[in-house]
Amino acid sequence: QLKDKYFEEYINSKDVQQLVASVASRINEDYKGKHVVFLGVLNGAFMFAADLLKSIDLSCEISFVKMSSYKGTSSTGEVHELIGLVTDLTNKHVVIVEDIVDTGLTLNKLFAMVRHDKPASVEIATLLFKPSAFKGTEIPKYIGREIPNKFVVGYGLDYDGLGRNSDAILKLKEK
Repeated sequence: QLKDKYFEEYINSKDVQQLVASVASRINEDYKGKHVVFLGVLNGAFMFAADLLKSIDLSCEISFVKMSSYKGTSSTGEVHELIGLVTDLTNKHVVIVEDIVDTGLTLNKLFAMVRHDKPASVEIATLLFKPSAFKGTEIPKYIGREIPNKFVVGYGLDYDGLGRNSDAILKLKEK
């Protein structure tokens, strides 16, 4: 239970780690011999970014931005930049690291910020992707798993700041 909601296991911790390893493997293959800047989106992507980088065998660095579009269990439709981009991305290969992509509105704003720095390339890696909720323009290249448009928490994902510390992904329990 988190506040007024009940959750049940959806993706266990072993399967979460397999999804992370799969994404890392594809990135390692695609960027072999290249230097990559990973750009994690806080707060949610901190666990995924940490575990992902443990499996990256490339020359790389990581930086973070903080964006917000959620209140409670739903997107507000407005994206706010809370901590901005401070790393120079000019002529660098950038992989944006997200915990989950649902509407894609956060990514649209972040892509515009990143493109302003004229990087060599930009791709998105996400642990979870909700294609049925997606309204954005930038589809993630590296997807751990597609899920239906259900509310999930755990492994960095939260409900009003709670539940991030679970090593599994939990879904909202149906009534």
